[in-house]
Amino acid sequence: MVDTEDRPVLTGLIALVAVAAVIGIIGGLAALVGSKVMGLDGDPAASAQDDSTNSATLYLPEPTITSETVVPETPASPTAESVDPSTSATTSEISLTAGQQSVTAMQSIDLTGTFPTGEGAILQVQQKVGDGEWRDFPVTMTVSNQTFGGTIQTGQPGVNTFRVIDTDKDILSNEVVVTVG
Repeated sequence: MVDTEDRPVLTGLIALVAVAAVIGIIGGLAALVGSKVMGLDGDPAASAQDDSTNSATLYLPEPTITSETVVPETPASPTAESVDPSTSATTSEISLTAGQQSVTAMQSIDLTGTFPTGEGAILQVQQKVGDGEWRDFPVTMTVSNQTFGGTIQTGQPGVNTFRVIDTDKDILSNEVVVTVG
C-alpha cells in the first residue's frame, strides 16, 4: 500500500481528476436527457410530440421563373446639355426667385423656389460664367413640402446669373439675375 502522506500533490491530483470525471459524466447525461426531451436528437417519434419546435427550418425553395416579368417604365428625361431653358417645358417645373436683385461683394443672396413634383430632390445651384457655360456653385438645396431655399454669396462683380438643376432628373429652373458691385 502507498503511503499518501508522503505524496500530497499526487493525492490531490488524483482526487481532482476523479471529481472532474464524475461532473463530466453527470453533465453528459443531463445533455442527453435534455436533447431527448426537447426533440433535438433526430428521433422522428420524439419530435412528433411537439410540432411547434420543428416549424422553423433552414430550407429555401428553389427560385422559379415566371412567365410574367414586370419592367417598370421610366420616362426618358432630357440631359442638362440638351435642354434649352428658354423653350423647354421642364423649366416651368422648378420656379426660382432671388430675394435681392443687387448686392455688394459677398453679401448674402437668398434663393427660394418651388418644385411641386420634386419632394426630397437635391437641387444643385449653378452659375453662368463669362463664356456662357454653366458651372456648379458650391451650394445644394433640398426640396421639402414642394419648396426649397438657401443663401449664397459671391464676390464676382457685375451681372451674375443663377439657376438650379435637379441632377437626378435633369430638370432646370428658370434663371435669376443678381448684380454684384
